[in-house]
Amino acid sequence: MKILSLDVGEKRIGVARADSGTRIAVPVGVIEVDGSEWQEITRLAKLNSTNFFVLGLPRSNEGNETKQSAYVRQFAKTLVEKIPEAKIRFQDESLTSVVAEERLKSRKKKYEKGEIDAEAASIILQDFLESFGQSIPELSSEDRKLGRAPLSVSEEDGSERLQSVANLAKKEADKVKLNTKKAKHKMKTATKWISGVAVIVIIGLAATGIALFIRDQRYKEYAAYFAEVEANMKADVFDFTIRPGETIFDIKKHLIEVGYSENEVDTALNADYGFAFLQSRPAGASLEGYLYGETHEFYSDTSAKDVIKTYLDGMKKVIDDNDLESRYAEKGLSLYEGITLASIVQKEAPSPEMPTVAQVFLTRMDYGIPLGSDVTVSYALDTIDPDRQTYTDNQSALKIDSCYNTRIYAGLPCGPISNPGLSALLSVADPSDTAYLYFLTGDDGIMYYSYTEAEHIQNIRSHCQDLCEISL
Repeated sequence: MKILSLDVGEKRIGVARADSGTRIAVPVGVIEVDGSEWQEITRLAKLNSTNFFVLGLPRSNEGNETKQSAYVRQFAKTLVEKIPEAKIRFQDESLTSVVAEERLKSRKKKYEKGEIDAEAASIILQDFLESFGQSIPELSSEDRKLGRAPLSVSEEDGSERLQSVANLAKKEADKVKLNTKKAKHKMKTATKWISGVAVIVIIGLAATGIALFIRDQRYKEYAAYFAEVEANMKADVFDFTIRPGETIFDIKKHLIEVGYSENEVDTALNADYGFAFLQSRPAGASLEGYLYGETHEFYSDTSAKDVIKTYLDGMKKVIDDNDLESRYAEKGLSLYEGITLASIVQKEAPSPEMPTVAQVFLTRMDYGIPLGSDVTVSYALDTIDPDRQTYTDNQSALKIDSCYNTRIYAGLPCGPISNPGLSALLSVADPSDTAYLYFLTGDDGIMYYSYTEAEHIQNIRSHCQDLCEISL
């Protein structure tokens, strides 16, 4: 399970992440509180495929909650509103910013304030992971709803353990910023004049000094390891991108390039993922068209099947959020047919032109006219003759006997020819209110539309001398 930690401030929010399996917290960065923070937090949660958040909860020197604590708890409530499925835990963040700054000082001479926030978030998350050993408890729905997730073990035990004897000493520890040597010097100075009841303060200072010394030593031990983890972060994770318009062939190639074996990729692309929206595909159909184009970050040990599932999850969300199945049905299309048409539109037009190109194809289907799309012919060639050894010119290519050849067969091809993006998917659901029958992309990059074949031929002569002659 992946976890995000947030060091919540009114100006900045430090972010760290960890995997409950590796149990190592790593700073991610900082989010500016400028109105876009919720969008960025949502993006990071999606990027890391998690809904589990650990929030640092401030306490006063006496161990009580403060005005800032109330701010964090309200932040948690808003987070649950923005991400309803969010699971939230609070972790004591006492002195974490001080420790974070000390750690940064030990690594570099110059650093930004945001780096302190991110480092503090990693300390909060590391403390949280260590508090629960190998088991991280679940939260009740009521806890999540009210943003009142229970305190972690370290928060509950630590504040009660030191509060009765170390309140004044904790103030001293704050002032010296966890510097053990200064704390000891303070103790020696205090013994020259303190007596009576003040002995309690010495006891408290000693207890806190020991506790802080142990904590400081632990962070020193981790410092080199954390630095190594951060330096080698790129070796532990990788970004993988599926771009709108890419095909299964492209995706397979890219997965092999990042280190997966061909056998593992083939197994992943042919696995049964159990999604209901995949059931409308004809028997034997591939996942072409269903891998929603996005960039995701994965750990290096993520299986190829889990990578593919992530992109299927993205497609499911787009279908559900935009009610595509019902909207396609209004156009007389099944979900599979709508995605197939969107995959053609994706390859044929830039985003602003997609609704009109979708209209052209839908109108031609209504009239029983072949779609006449060259990009479907290219896909047919890629499946049968990828190196163009047999079909060496456009004249022969346009006659290829394939269910993807919309030049010779009316209606949609037998399946999607690419993985469409959101604009293409929506253009089929909401095409433009026009009545064209033809279109082409001119040599100048402009789309030209026409109502008749004669007009279309004239557009070719006027605007498409070079582009229309490119080999398929």
